[in-house]
Amino acid sequence: MDRSGFTARSFSFLIELTPINMKVTQTQIDRFFSSGVITIVGVSRNKKKFGRMVFNELKKNGYQLIPVNPNMSEIDGQICYKNIRQVPDEIDSLLIITPKTKTNDVLKEALEMGIKNIWIQRESCTKEVAQIAETVDQSIIHKKCIFMHAEPVKGIHRFHRSIVGLFGQLPK
Repeated sequence: MDRSGFTARSFSFLIELTPINMKVTQTQIDRFFSSGVITIVGVSRNKKKFGRMVFNELKKNGYQLIPVNPNMSEIDGQICYKNIRQVPDEIDSLLIITPKTKTNDVLKEALEMGIKNIWIQRESCTKEVAQIAETVDQSIIHKKCIFMHAEPVKGIHRFHRSIVGLFGQLPK
């Protein structure tokens, strides 16, 4: 405990914990972003929902994105596909921001398609994700927030990343 009364435990809610055998590496994160195009499953038409905020922020920062949502045909003038099988180009990087009830199905479909770089946003993660990830060769990033790793990292996410780094919990 320091003079402020805070201990490392005081910030434990900020530290992203990943099972020891499923440690996410910086190499995985770099590979995910280096693909050039990110397909996002779970983009919402509601601008206040997280999936839409991620889409808007990544697009604003220059990322090339392919949106997927079964209930939309376009978003901001861009074609929105009903599912990942409808995406005409090969998918190198897939970001899953779906309700947990849909995550496992999207993940299994992605694995069947041979998608190599998969990121499952924190709130979309299920207990089965780690079990599935252990049995496949694909790179699966989970229990990590895309905003903490998609450059440029800004605002509260920059602060959060610095705290996580302070405690040695950033991917290496």
